[in-house]
Amino acid sequence: MNNKKEIYLYNRPQKKNSEFIMWMGFPGIYSFSMSSLGYLWMCKTIDELQDVNIERICSDTEKTRFNVNDVKMFGFSFSFDLDFLTIFAMLEKYGIPLKSKERTEGPLVFAGGPVVSANPKPYKDFFDFFIIGDGEDINLTAVNICKNSPDKTSALKRLSEIEGIYVPAYPKRVKKLTKQLKECIYTPIISEDAFFKNTFILEMSRGCANRCGFCLASYLNLPLRCIPYEELLKAIDLGLENTDSIALLGAQISAHPHFHDVCEYIFNKIQSGKDIKMSVSSLRVDAITPHVVKTLVAAGQKTSTLAVEAGSERLRKAINKNLDAEQIFNAVKIARENGLKGLKFYGMIGLPTEEYEDLEEIINLAKKIKKHNKGFEISFGFSSFVPKPNTPFQWCGRNETKLLEQKANFLKKELHKLGISSQISSIKWDYWQAVLSRGDESLCDFVLEVYRQGGKLGAFKAAAKKFKINTDSFATENYSFDKKLPWDFIEISPGKEFLIKENKRLLLDFI
Repeated sequence: MNNKKEIYLYNRPQKKNSEFIMWMGFPGIYSFSMSSLGYLWMCKTIDELQDVNIERICSDTEKTRFNVNDVKMFGFSFSFDLDFLTIFAMLEKYGIPLKSKERTEGPLVFAGGPVVSANPKPYKDFFDFFIIGDGEDINLTAVNICKNSPDKTSALKRLSEIEGIYVPAYPKRVKKLTKQLKECIYTPIISEDAFFKNTFILEMSRGCANRCGFCLASYLNLPLRCIPYEELLKAIDLGLENTDSIALLGAQISAHPHFHDVCEYIFNKIQSGKDIKMSVSSLRVDAITPHVVKTLVAAGQKTSTLAVEAGSERLRKAINKNLDAEQIFNAVKIARENGLKGLKFYGMIGLPTEEYEDLEEIINLAKKIKKHNKGFEISFGFSSFVPKPNTPFQWCGRNETKLLEQKANFLKKELHKLGISSQISSIKWDYWQAVLSRGDESLCDFVLEVYRQGGKLGAFKAAAKKFKINTDSFATENYSFDKKLPWDFIEISPGKEFLIKENKRLLLDFI
């Protein structure tokens, strides 16, 4: 896709004689793809190869530069559980059979991203191979192997021997790749048609040292890695040469040892007359300082998001979110006194060991915040707990749907009484995400049937009935620690025994 409104921040080699063509697919519309840092960076690194022609393909791509018959590889970013619906639609759009065994010719189809790095088994019949873990380097290895192999069979055999690649046709244990971050990953193409218009996004850190028991971003990306300070400044300067909008990305950006230095660097540029709009991903409550807030306000941010996860201190300890109420109240006070107009609090319902008393504490917390911060805009957002592979809570089933809906309605009603708006994710859709999250290869025909029947909630129910699948066994069942799990073939660091210890440490005192 070549858009005149795109600004490339890297040198693209001339490839007039390059015959190896690949597509990199994004399961969403163009504007979303242009705000997806990981997807764009993968495209950049492959585009820099002299002998490879890569084209970005989105769900709304109308015309391609290359004919599908000439495409040798078709890769997909797989970041959300329901992405399979769009991926299947994109494959069919170009006449590519969905199941790998039916593709006797045509491109090798592969995927990478957090969903398949955590558990690729429900999708193993549809992809020739998967990238497991950080893909910046291994993507290039995979492309070179495919480019230099005489046929699909030999390519897949060679790929199966590479650390960090899972080839379903050659099953074996796979070690998740963890990259040492010595350079800053940033938006390599700026577009005014991006969802975040003309925004330069840069990654400050990867992973999270706090390790909330439910958090895939924490455990799949251990250990916490921070971009060197000098590399961050170089990236910021590059971005500001091309746009006035930047965004700092990371699961725990405030844990970066130079987070406050970065804020000061940007603040000083603003003070010297540089027009900069800056946003950040959600901040930890204990990272809110007057200087950080002043920087955000000076850069045009009016509100921010704080993740408190749960209302009671007991439940926050049980999930490893070690914050007390005083820290939360203090963060709100600092935000209000230093110029922010409001805060959105993010929480989760249905967490392991949760009781109604914990929900009531959310209401009490909201009531106190509102009482002592007149005129300050407060809102809440909630999702329901979805057990994720390779986290300490992977053995914990979620609450029954009816109970979760009762909890959601209780929160929404009580917050409404306080004049506080709230948004709650769909409990029914979260249920099916949990099924996919802890699913095994028996779900391959299930997900295909869901797609064939239109991908709505009714399609999931109908597919489960057709194949006689007890979906509660994936979504709501509590597992024993000795149960064989579909994703156990993936070797992660620090490993399954560590996750068991974490689970026991967090939950035994609260059950």
